[in-house]
Amino acid sequence: MENSLNRTVIIAIVNKAYVEGDKPMLDLFLDSFFLGEGTRELVDHLLLVSVDQTSFERCKFLRLRCYRLKMDDGVDSSGEKLYMSRGFIKMMWRRTLFLGDVLKRGYSFIFTDSDVMWLRNPLPRLSQNESTDLQISTDHFNRDEWSEANPINTGFYMVRSNKKTISLFDAWYARKDNSTGLKEQDVLANMMHEGVFRELGLRVRFLDTNYFSGFCEDSKDFRAVTTVHANCCRTISAKVADLMALMHCWKMFKGTSTNETPTSGCSKHVACCDSWKYFNGHTCVTN
Repeated sequence: MENSLNRTVIIAIVNKAYVEGDKPMLDLFLDSFFLGEGTRELVDHLLLVSVDQTSFERCKFLRLRCYRLKMDDGVDSSGEKLYMSRGFIKMMWRRTLFLGDVLKRGYSFIFTDSDVMWLRNPLPRLSQNESTDLQISTDHFNRDEWSEANPINTGFYMVRSNKKTISLFDAWYARKDNSTGLKEQDVLANMMHEGVFRELGLRVRFLDTNYFSGFCEDSKDFRAVTTVHANCCRTISAKVADLMALMHCWKMFKGTSTNETPTSGCSKHVACCDSWKYFNGHTCVTN
């Protein structure tokens, strides 16, 4: 089963804000599949879930596999959802409910935010052992892939469809109405720290940022990294600016015979750092 997507689908969710603009986030996301190593064929396994009509029409125009997800009544799903805004939190919970339904239909999946660049096929770095129920990315990796002390990030993870994971998603979504002000990622982290993973008998692997990288903690080696997530970033425009810089560095790396990692501007994430300046006194220091 190595490198196989047997009954496993890759799922990304988009809205209008991710398909419009001079360089839409969706275009960058898809570019990464076509510029990545061993990733182009993975587009055939990608299901793009649209939460509004504009993004759905764009998906169909691009001849991708598209699904139109209905949002709760009264929820505007089209505009940009700033980090931790009311709309952002509601959209994350709707996502969780939908993904739980996918598991109940017998499909395992790799969920990816559309601000994750797929530079290499991640399957060789993901365990194919069926006893591993959930493999989830981290903002910072503590060097132990089985340690629940790792800070999780729900922007990229692989989950197998079985009774244990279905129970996890049911329990996770059941906390929605009692978790005011928390995003779904915070709630899952709280459940982990409360011992829910162990109570359900889940085997959970936490992904090394050297391979599953992000702006919170960069991989130092372009020769190893598989995905890069624009986490620790507040706005779409900032993500796009810094991901464009990343993809420029990736092209430079692929174009060199020595495959030396470019250093100039590749890990500073200046736009994302600036996006936090006026948010609750948050400060950011570029690498």
